Amino acid sequence: MIKAILIFNNHGKPRLIRFYQYFTEDMQQQIIRETFHLVSKRDDNVCNFLEGGSLIGGSDYKLIYRHYATLYFVFCVDSSESELGILDLIQVFVETLDKCFENVCELDLIFHMDKVHYILQEVVMGGMVLETNMNEIVAQVEVQNRLEKSEVLNCLFCHVNSSPINREATKPAVPDQHRLRPL
Repeated sequence: MIKAILIFNNHGKPRLIRFYQYFTEDMQQQIIRETFHLVSKRDDNVCNFLEGGSLIGGSDYKLIYRHYATLYFVFCVDSSESELGILDLIQVFVETLDKCFENVCELDLIFHMDKVHYILQEVVMGGMVLETNMNEIVAQVEVQNRLEKSEVLNCLFCHVNSSPINREATKPAVPDQHRLRPL
């Protein structure tokens, strides 16, 4: 089971944090610092698996990570998860982000946090892997985008129809014989 997903930049600034096991906020911050320290000091040509730090559960847990450009994608998993399966899952997640944002970068994670969380929830929920087919994930994201756009258009349409200017236009027409005429 996946216990946590952490994405941080080369300077240790968290860009996405998702814990699937309860930790206090202070403990979460310590885990992020320790994980960054463990992962960032490793060379790029070494194995992408290492034992979890002392805070996250020690040897029962593994940190599986990939370093892309300025971001580290770290999954903390228990011993029941396959290391290669999680590496593939990280690849699917990054490729899906890349497809949804057209060349994803750190700023996309910052300014489109809601969309990134939605994509992550399509892949992993409650620490369990839901979907690994990138085309299916992208299709669900596109459905969500269309739904959001239609809600925005509906809100704009409702707002326009309820404005004082348009209330006159939507009033029923009064027949001429009932209108007051000047004498």
